[in-house]
Order: sequence, then C-alpha cells, then structure tokens
Amino acid sequence: MKPHLFCFGLGYSATYLARQLIAKGWQVTGTCRSRDHQIELSRLGIEAHLFDRDHRIGSLPELLSRATHLLSSVPPDEKGDPVLDMHRTEIDAAAPRLAWIGYLSTTGVYGNRDGGWVDEMSELAPTGERGRRRVAAERGWLALSQPAHLFRLAGIYGPGSSALDTVREGRAKRIVKPGQIFSRIHVADIAQVLEASMARPHPGAAYNVCDDDPAPPSDVIAFAAALLNRPSPPEIPIEQAELSPMARSFYDDNKRVSNSRIKRELGVALHYPSYRVGLPAILGAGG
Repeated sequence: MKPHLFCFGLGYSATYLARQLIAKGWQVTGTCRSRDHQIELSRLGIEAHLFDRDHRIGSLPELLSRATHLLSSVPPDEKGDPVLDMHRTEIDAAAPRLAWIGYLSTTGVYGNRDGGWVDEMSELAPTGERGRRRVAAERGWLALSQPAHLFRLAGIYGPGSSALDTVREGRAKRIVKPGQIFSRIHVADIAQVLEASMARPHPGAAYNVCDDDPAPPSDVIAFAAALLNRPSPPEIPIEQAELSPMARSFYDDNKRVSNSRIKRELGVALHYPSYRVGLPAILGAGG
C-alpha cells in the first residue's frame, strides 16, 4: 500500500514535509483555510479540503480510510483544539489502524526557565494563555485510542521565512533583553525529524525539535545582516521596542531546549545544527 499522509493544516512546515514525501512516492491529502491556498496545493499534487471551525469535513471518514499517517499542525484557539473539537470521533475511530499520528506543538509548553535547560521530562509550566492552550491540546492528542507523537518545535525558520527576509525587507530589529536565549529549528530538520519518527513509531512520545545553538535573537539578526553585507540594525532595549502583546509574550520565556532525544531515539543528525549553518545555506540557494 502506498504511504498516504493526511495533514490538518498545510502551513509552512507541513507543506515542506509534504513536498519531501511526494518526491519519495507518498500521497498527501490535507486541509487549508482558503480557496487560493487550496489551488496552490493542488499544483503541488496535494488534495486539500477547506477546514476551520465553520467548515467541517463531511467526507473525513472516507479520507482517513485512505490514509496511513495523520499529522496535525493546527494550533489551538481560545475555544480549544479545532481539529479535535470538530472531528475527534472520526479521528479516534481511525486511530487504531493508522501507522503513525503526529501533533506539532511548541517548546512554549515548558514556560520560563531563566535561561536553564529543559528536556522532554521537564515539567510543563507555560507562562501565558497560548502555552496553556498548547498543553491542553497535547493532552487531547495523547488521549486518542492511539496516542499521538508530540513534536515541540522551537522558532521555525527556512527559505522565505528567516532573518534574511526581515533584514532585506527593513523589518529587522535587534531587540535586547539581557540574558535572553531562544532556540530555533530549520524547516528541513522539522521534516527530517517527522520522517524519522514515522520510521520508528513510539505512540505517546514527545520530542523537542530544535537545533544545537540556542542564542540571543539579536545575534541572529546581526549575523543575517552581515551575510547580506548590510549594516546591523541598532540594538533596542526591550523596554523601548514597542512590541505587540503577542510579540512581547515571546520574551517572557527564556530557556535552552535539549534535543538529545531526537538524536538518541530517532537517529537524527541535524542538517542545520545552528543558524550559522542554516542561514548561509538559505542564502546560497538563492533564498
């Protein structure tokens, strides 16, 4: 049987994975939220169905009957997890025969550690409402008749979505909060981790998906500017940065995230272990 992924939420990371799988002979079906995106996905050979809280998928049982693997990258909203709220019954019925189920979460579930390290055994202690929603969503996916694999993603970057783009577009700011550290991950390594997990299923396992080089965000901007031979934006103390409440919330958490489990259990060797490798590769490929 040809492997077939059904993916709720074909956004940046999930579409990157879909392209990789299609190139290896997989079929990919999934969901998106707009007609324009649906057309774009069809050009990639992906059958996409419109889905949000106002659009149930009436044919989901039949669609899931064709799938061998299931992934959700849809974030929770103020009501909860839209996928589980709308389609838990159908997913739970299909779960026992699926080869693999995955849910894309975030490292925000760990909350603030004042720069200290966390791993998958660390307490979940989110500092804000978005993090608390993620913890609740994780519990929902773990409660399926076949528990999902949880992937706690750090800050995502890749072609078309990186510090190189913000510098080029004049949107980059070097915001400084003393001692602040963020972890990040290249989209190609997200896809690599997901494929490795599909090859070695361990239902209910959680994996931190991040690189080896947690660093201050201002350093990443300065590095990107240097690659582009542009002046580095001036440093701005966080108190003067005029951030939106959402942007400001990212600075509430300060931690280093261990990725040892993806290496130990899944055999992953990161393509881009640092932004110092990832950003030059994007630039070299014309991104």
